[in-house]
Amino acid sequence: MKDTNLDIKNVKKANAKQFHIKNMVCGRCIKVVKEEFERLGYTIIDIELGLVEVAEDISMERKALSEALKKNGFEILQDRRGWIIEQVKHAVIDLVQNPQKVKKNYSIYLSEKAGLEYHYLSSLFSSTENITIEQYIILQKIERAKELILYDEMSLREIAKIMGYSSASHLSNQFRKVTGLSPSYFKELRSEKRKMIDSVKES
Repeated sequence: MKDTNLDIKNVKKANAKQFHIKNMVCGRCIKVVKEEFERLGYTIIDIELGLVEVAEDISMERKALSEALKKNGFEILQDRRGWIIEQVKHAVIDLVQNPQKVKKNYSIYLSEKAGLEYHYLSSLFSSTENITIEQYIILQKIERAKELILYDEMSLREIAKIMGYSSASHLSNQFRKVTGLSPSYFKELRSEKRKMIDSVKES
């Protein structure tokens, strides 16, 4: 017997309206965007970082949706160039969060993910974001390093290794260049801050 639910799902998928969303960079972002679409009565067919597919035509309610998303720091992308930039950002974040998944040069990886020449991606990114892809990768790597340092489960040498740095000193130098602090001093400051917050809670 034919699966009616599957047929309905396929029809919806074929007629789905796609929306590219700026600033969706994590699982929590997906949750918030999904809630906003559903709150306004739309049926989500598929959702992933930077992309939402709905069954309904939202052209009449686009302004309300845009305003709801903006309140949460998101934005519906209107042009292809903006979507390409978001693809690059998502690919970089994935690259930094899961370095073990990628066994190739990042320029090749990003080019494959976006389906475009790296030279074009690099020029577009720089002109749009006022920062190079290389600098963006470094900033994301340092943000990830901060997380791992605060987790306090690995040594700086181990963190450097899994993140693709040649040594702990290489990571330390780049960390200091971006933040103005050494990794150890950064950890100490955050620890002190947590202690102060805990003291306030206890009192």
